[in-house]
Amino acid sequence: MVNQRTIGKEVSFSGIGLHSGSLTTVNFKPAPPDTGIVFIRVDLQGKPAVPANIDYVIDVSRGTTIALGNAKVRTVEHSLAAMAGLGIDNLYIEIDNEEIPNGDGSALPVMNCLLRAGIVEQEEPKRYLVVDRPVFYRQDDVTLNILPADEFRITMTIAYDHVAIGTQYASFVINEDIFKSQIAPARTFCFLKEVKMLKEQGLIMGGSLESAVVIGDEEILNEGLRFPDEFVRHKILDLMGDTYLLGRPLIGHIVGVKTGHEKNVIFTRQIKKAYLEGYGVYAIHDPRPTAHRQLPVLDVNKILKILPHRYPFLLVDRIIEFKSMKKVVGIKNVTVNEPFFQGHWPEVPVMPGVLILEAMAQVASVLIFKENGEPPLYQAYFVGLEKAYLRRLVVPGDQLVIQAQMESHNAEHFKAKIVASVENHTVAEATMTFGLVEIRK
Repeated sequence: MVNQRTIGKEVSFSGIGLHSGSLTTVNFKPAPPDTGIVFIRVDLQGKPAVPANIDYVIDVSRGTTIALGNAKVRTVEHSLAAMAGLGIDNLYIEIDNEEIPNGDGSALPVMNCLLRAGIVEQEEPKRYLVVDRPVFYRQDDVTLNILPADEFRITMTIAYDHVAIGTQYASFVINEDIFKSQIAPARTFCFLKEVKMLKEQGLIMGGSLESAVVIGDEEILNEGLRFPDEFVRHKILDLMGDTYLLGRPLIGHIVGVKTGHEKNVIFTRQIKKAYLEGYGVYAIHDPRPTAHRQLPVLDVNKILKILPHRYPFLLVDRIIEFKSMKKVVGIKNVTVNEPFFQGHWPEVPVMPGVLILEAMAQVASVLIFKENGEPPLYQAYFVGLEKAYLRRLVVPGDQLVIQAQMESHNAEHFKAKIVASVENHTVAEATMTFGLVEIRK
């Protein structure tokens, strides 16, 4: 079991706030177990505290701002990302102004400061939020999903109509070593053409080439990048900071496309809502998979052992709930890289209805397998279709959640009611019949 962490001693640093342009000194102090991350405005009367809590977000203009009463703390995402990356659960953060210093626009200034203080383990077990059912957010071309996983991973895609960025993709399992070397150094960025507008809005008053990567009309104005894909890595950094406002580290796989602080905050609130409602997100102390998996979960490697389908016709990515001969829930992540989008249709990509039904059939065929992992005795073959309806289009970025419920079965056939949905909206439903053929060994 992993225990909570804080720092070994007080440590501080000073710098200029990116948006306010004000000089701020930050003093990090150890905090007892179960305290969480707490910002304290020592420059205000009574030294009011603002817990790092998603409920206290009041602004997402080029950064994340939290507030409680008259106490406000701006641009918390980089510092929170550093704490998330280092696994720090409890910390008092005293600041004498409203904005955390920006430094070079990455998480390095805060991370290095905390490392100087030393990370110490506490006696209480660490608290996690574990995802066992997908949570989705989608608006226009922005998507954020978190999927069941046995670790914390972030996969991110960004796309800009600029030669210096273009489309970038990155995926990392988040642990301390990966964060230190691959994510923390990635700097924030902005376009030169936006600078005047942002300053007119009272933003980036402390901005410079030393505090961000600045992108001109045709090239990057800084001397160079720290990574060829530094921009997408910084988006991962921002997302780490914003989701740490949940107050606990996550166990799950976040998949994001074209995200920003506003969407990160909305998505984080959705995760918290799912946790409070007891639907798909729950709290544990032990991160080991065997400690929190109540139902058998089949990843793609296990699916390949029980289904005969292979690329490009395997249309199930994961089974997230399974009760033999009763119920199964599977997911299919629909990406723009699916081979069928080359012909259906390249200009307006839509998943063919017959393939939606095929994915539904593949999930339903798992019903006949046993929960104890014994080799299957029968193979299911799709033989009949009733009451089939296609309700909505399925497009790249969607995640199909397919639920199959057993209706009847005998030695030769079984029938299942199957519903496919995207973001809790039904996209297809059908009743399917399958023949059972004995597997000869």
